[in-house]
Amino acid sequence: MTSLADLSREHSLLDREDIDHLNRLSAEWAFLADLCFADLFLHIRAQSGRWMVVDQVRPATNQTMYVTDHVGKWATAGEDQINASFETGMRIEGEIEPVDGDTADSSSIARIVAIPVRRAGRVIAVLTKEWIVRAGRLPGELEHHYSLIFEKFVEMIEHGTFPFEGRVADSSAAPRVGDGVLMLDGDGAVTYVSPNATTALHRVGIHANPVGMRLAELGFHDGAARQAFERREPVIEEFEQGSDVALLARCVPLLRGEPDSATVAGGLLLLRDVTELRKRDRLLLSKDATIREIHHRVKNNLQTISSLLRLQARRLESDEAKAAVGESVRRIRTIALVHESLSREAGDDIAFIEIVRPLLRLAEEGLQSPDRPVRFSVTGSGGRIPADTATPLSVVLTELLQNAVDHGFPEGSGGGEVAVVLGREGEHLELRVIDNGRGLDPGFEIDQATGLGLSIVRTLVTTELNGTIVMRPATQADLEAVSLEGVGNARGTVVELRVHTRDD
Repeated sequence: MTSLADLSREHSLLDREDIDHLNRLSAEWAFLADLCFADLFLHIRAQSGRWMVVDQVRPATNQTMYVTDHVGKWATAGEDQINASFETGMRIEGEIEPVDGDTADSSSIARIVAIPVRRAGRVIAVLTKEWIVRAGRLPGELEHHYSLIFEKFVEMIEHGTFPFEGRVADSSAAPRVGDGVLMLDGDGAVTYVSPNATTALHRVGIHANPVGMRLAELGFHDGAARQAFERREPVIEEFEQGSDVALLARCVPLLRGEPDSATVAGGLLLLRDVTELRKRDRLLLSKDATIREIHHRVKNNLQTISSLLRLQARRLESDEAKAAVGESVRRIRTIALVHESLSREAGDDIAFIEIVRPLLRLAEEGLQSPDRPVRFSVTGSGGRIPADTATPLSVVLTELLQNAVDHGFPEGSGGGEVAVVLGREGEHLELRVIDNGRGLDPGFEIDQATGLGLSIVRTLVTTELNGTIVMRPATQADLEAVSLEGVGNARGTVVELRVHTRDD
């Protein structure tokens, strides 16, 4: 959808300050629609003289009159009222024929109020309030008070004191009108309390009639209201009232007069009870901390097992048994490393590169020898992967590194280089292990491989990881892509792994 700023620049002569003013208005006006129980539209005058809708908001307190969006369209209803408001700088009210909406009831009347939006003494746009009047229905006390509050903000729009200048607190997560409303006068005394606000006060133990009393006199935290009055701009604050109730408050000051001499005439205080939300947040934090602690303890237990196996290996005499225990230790250390990484991460996924780097360090420590130096490198990141994918994928990578060293660089070969390349395509993680070793034996097929390492790789990739794996001889292009050079008659090997993960 085209933005308000784009539409304004394309169709009008408004300058940057004017457009910023309209952007601030559209960012703030959701509670205005709730207060007046009506749809609000913001119109700018195009160079052709026609009026274009650059923003629209529907009320959360009433049924909308318009089902479709009209942003970016030319105004077709109420053009006379919009023109008159722009030319005279005054509010103009009348009846309209809506483009679409609930007009089936013949006793209903669609009405419009055009309100001039002023900045720096000039009318730069027109805001319209459009609603349906139901015959025979009288507004209740709540609607009466909300309408009075809306009128005060309309006066501020007409004088250019609303929206407020400069950066204000983000209102996207702020309380809405339906959460609870307290109206304050210029001295900070309560003049009106909505039913939902009364419920919030009762929850914190305030049962006295608050009308005529200041918040502090009621024993209610008045930080948001006090700061809003002093700073003359909206303030959002979350606080605990009592020992077990959390409230989110937003106070919007009401200004009277022209921008240069405006005084604070009162304030609108919106309240939301966020106690249950904060309880859930604390539970989630506790759950994350517990999961991280579990990963930490599993890592410690695995390291203990690894140490016990190394002690056992020292008592063995068979070289084959020692090698088997050594490989088991290496696999256990790999899994322990994954749990260590997960113990530092909050959430259900982890950056794969944070596991790959320490895995390569483990490979450098355990797979090299003086007559077989091997250098490992990694490029790319691969994005984030689910925690339940991290362990099998790390074991697979460890086995591939072991295989690359054992078969690509046998003892006395002089060593070489192994490059790990990580990438992502949509929901798939792509991993390549490239070496410049002696290459694959003629006729090699991974599906026919009987070695334990490749059997583990094939099983994990095709079952737990739901992926594919290919092993093939490296080409000169493969080696050049990762800055590897062939060594003697070495041909090199490429292992390509593709694993499905959830989308980032």
